[in-house]
Amino acid sequence: MKTVAALSLSIWLVSMVIGTAAQPAVLDTDGQPLQSGVEYYVLPGITDVAGGLTLVDPNDSCPLYVGQEPIAPVVSQGFPVIFKPFADGETIIRESRDLTVTFQAGSVCVQSTAWTVGKVNPETGRRYIVTAGEADYFNIRKNGGVYNFVWCPAESCPTCGRPRCGSAGIVIENDKRLLVLDGPAFPFRFRRV
Repeated sequence: MKTVAALSLSIWLVSMVIGTAAQPAVLDTDGQPLQSGVEYYVLPGITDVAGGLTLVDPNDSCPLYVGQEPIAPVVSQGFPVIFKPFADGETIIRESRDLTVTFQAGSVCVQSTAWTVGKVNPETGRRYIVTAGEADYFNIRKNGGVYNFVWCPAESCPTCGRPRCGSAGIVIENDKRLLVLDGPAFPFRFRRV
């Protein structure tokens, strides 16, 4: 029985290594692969709609949400983020591979700035992306010449079964642009700091 378990583990590890090599790299605005531990601005894939991603305080309390800078009066690039792949030793960010996203900024809340999936809004059924607690694993998927964020842990949670996956989009609530799952996907691009 131990031999079967060891063989199964070996096959799984080999498939993970092969899968990593097969996935194309996510590219920044200069056409270079995104790298782990390097700061990037997350900008809209469509120009003139809003600024980059940032920390947003939607209700004057913690935790802070992931949101988008408004377009007026000046377009801001938001706060830089760092991506960290789930796979140990990976240095390149690859499409459809699990990774964490963490803002490189301080906040008034004494908490992590890593992205995590928040609770379901009972009115809309959407889940907000917030910055509190342990980081959740997201992935980046190419959509034409831009990218979408998706929450659908596979590598990081092989025993999770079938989670309620979702693409990240922007909703406007009380004049604030918030990143949520379960709505239309919003296109993004990445600019190295």
